[in-house]
Amino acid sequence: SGQDMVSILQLVQNLMHGEEEEETSQSCRLQNVGEQGHMALLGHSLAAYISVLDRERLRKLTTRILSDTTLWLCRLFRYENGSAYYHEDDREGLLKICRLVIHTRYEDYTLEGFNVLYTKQPVIYISSAARTGLGQALCNQLGLPLSCMCHVPCNTVFGSQHQMDVALLDRLIKDDVEFGKLPLLLVANAGTPGAGHTDKLGRLKELCEQYKMWLHVEGVNLATLALGYVSSSVLAATKCDSMTLTLGSWLGLPAVPAVTLYRHEDPSLTLAAGLMSSQPVEKLRALPLWLSLQYLGHGGIVERIKHASQLSQRLLENLKNLDFIKTSVEDELSSPVVIFKFFQEYSNRDQTSHAAQASTNQHHIISNEGHIYDTFNQWLGEQLAQLVPASGVDVVELEDEGTCVRFSPLMTSAVLGTEIQDIDQLVDCLKMKIPVLASTLQLREEFEQEVRRTVGLLYIEDLGWPGLGVVRYSYHSDGKNDDKQEKELEKINTELLKKLNELESDLTFSLGLEFGGQKNCVYIGMVTDDLDVSELVETIAATGREIEENSRLLENMTEVVRKGIQEAQLQLQRANEERLLEEGLLRQIPVVGSVLNWFSPFQASPKGRTFNLTAGSLESTESMYVSKAQGTGSTPPPTPTSSLAKQRLPGQKAFKRSLRSSDGFSETSSISHCDDLDKLDQRSPNLSPSQEQGPLETERAGEQKEVVLAKTDTEEDIHHDKSPPDCTKVEDQASQR
Repeated sequence: SGQDMVSILQLVQNLMHGEEEEETSQSCRLQNVGEQGHMALLGHSLAAYISVLDRERLRKLTTRILSDTTLWLCRLFRYENGSAYYHEDDREGLLKICRLVIHTRYEDYTLEGFNVLYTKQPVIYISSAARTGLGQALCNQLGLPLSCMCHVPCNTVFGSQHQMDVALLDRLIKDDVEFGKLPLLLVANAGTPGAGHTDKLGRLKELCEQYKMWLHVEGVNLATLALGYVSSSVLAATKCDSMTLTLGSWLGLPAVPAVTLYRHEDPSLTLAAGLMSSQPVEKLRALPLWLSLQYLGHGGIVERIKHASQLSQRLLENLKNLDFIKTSVEDELSSPVVIFKFFQEYSNRDQTSHAAQASTNQHHIISNEGHIYDTFNQWLGEQLAQLVPASGVDVVELEDEGTCVRFSPLMTSAVLGTEIQDIDQLVDCLKMKIPVLASTLQLREEFEQEVRRTVGLLYIEDLGWPGLGVVRYSYHSDGKNDDKQEKELEKINTELLKKLNELESDLTFSLGLEFGGQKNCVYIGMVTDDLDVSELVETIAATGREIEENSRLLENMTEVVRKGIQEAQLQLQRANEERLLEEGLLRQIPVVGSVLNWFSPFQASPKGRTFNLTAGSLESTESMYVSKAQGTGSTPPPTPTSSLAKQRLPGQKAFKRSLRSSDGFSETSSISHCDDLDKLDQRSPNLSPSQEQGPLETERAGEQKEVVLAKTDTEEDIHHDKSPPDCTKVEDQASQR
């Protein structure tokens, strides 16, 4: 029967928010969409309304919207005499361009199809620094084998390591031509997805003209074409055959399409490739951009892109002043993407300790350090993104640099609303994390050596753990089977982790990562430079031994108690048989026994057994009934505890190195005590009359002096045990002071 609009909208609301309505406010769930965002969203609903107009009016309106938007974008990004294709998927524009180039280079492709491609195989060249999976996606959509895709390596000797090697590309093209292949298209980057570097577009354009290839450019640095000052490397992109622009992320506009600008003179081929459509409704894809560009204006668009560039420059200037931070940017004056990582020179960290090792060991150490740096930078990026979410930093994996932290404001600042104060906060957080990383990296090797020297501890090498290290307590198995030994090991290390977390320290102890970590281990997190590694390792070992001894004591006690119960049952059974013999058979008959006990009562002392846990033996309870109290027996042995707990000052946490503050405290105490003695010596000459008296009176005066120093409640305490004249004299002297 259908539903009304209110019910349907309520259903949509429930599907959007689910059960979070009670827990989370609406402002936290939905992205903060500004007025310019509402303009872009309005374009989608307006396009649906406009599509119901009559055909002639719809044709005029869509032609106006499409021509205006294309003209504005070509002027804004300095792309003269260009056409535009609007698409939702940012890879779809390149796919249409590939089809256009195939139709252009293979004249009989429309009639013969793949037979033309089979006789002369096309080749598409893509940089190895391009987006992951781009080449495979193109081959799948075009129906081409993967052999048609050629990945061009980046520079290894000269130039940026993220730029395409032009000389090597030239040799690859020559080899393909000699093998009868047709070089078709080259995809270059104006800002690689990882590091944001720009290929040498000028030389690549010359190479494409030489071999009649199509040059397509994409990347985040294309946004800087709208600025007043543009670097020459990016400005060369205006001479390319096509480029893809992602205005949604650059300007913070939700649900706006990507745009591919291109130059081609044959409209029939562009229609065959799908870059143009005869359907007016498809032309309405440009309506959200048409509305948003008018709302922002030329000044607003340039201001947003300029603000993103200023953010990257602000961060880059601050990073130059930080130690242990290595940056990787293409142009320090105008690079919209900043790549940085934590890195400590090998020569600065215990170089002398490794000087005597062999070259193979050195290579192994450097390889391990690379993995450790990747782990630490992964942790650093996650911490910065969590502490300053408005910055938009993320972690990126680069081929040569490894794991790095990336700041790309052109892709994030407009959406997140990043400001200058967010960059300053990011730098402050980075300053707090760098000493922790440096200290942990420096103490990591010392921790490993201490653990390997300690009996009962096993060092576990886990290069993927961002922290001090991983340790496992290994106990003596005593010939137990593997299953029981594994359970006992898990029990001891779990209890060890619990005990360590109960200590008052700044360290974090955990079971490691949720996936891929070692079992039955204690993972120690980041540390500071005041950590006492030896105390930490000794505490872990002592706590583990304590847990193991308690476990063994419990096992032994369980066995002793079991045997004691069995022995007590046997003794009680024998005692019961002896009682029957003493009482006689008649007393066991119910009625006769009661009458007999009434005429002739039988006095029998109760006999029981007590089990002494300390001695592990059975004892009689006769002494208990005689003395009306339970005997204490021998004193039980003390519970094994760690004897390595150091005396700490009030407020000092565990595993901290002892500073000179404790010595200063004792010196201050001694000085104050000496001051009190000096005051006492100053008061003693005033009591000279007492010193001139006899020995007994002198002794009494000494006692009175002690009373004066010890008692301060009332004056009666001072007058106690002292003659009035002397007391008056003391009071007068005190008042004069």
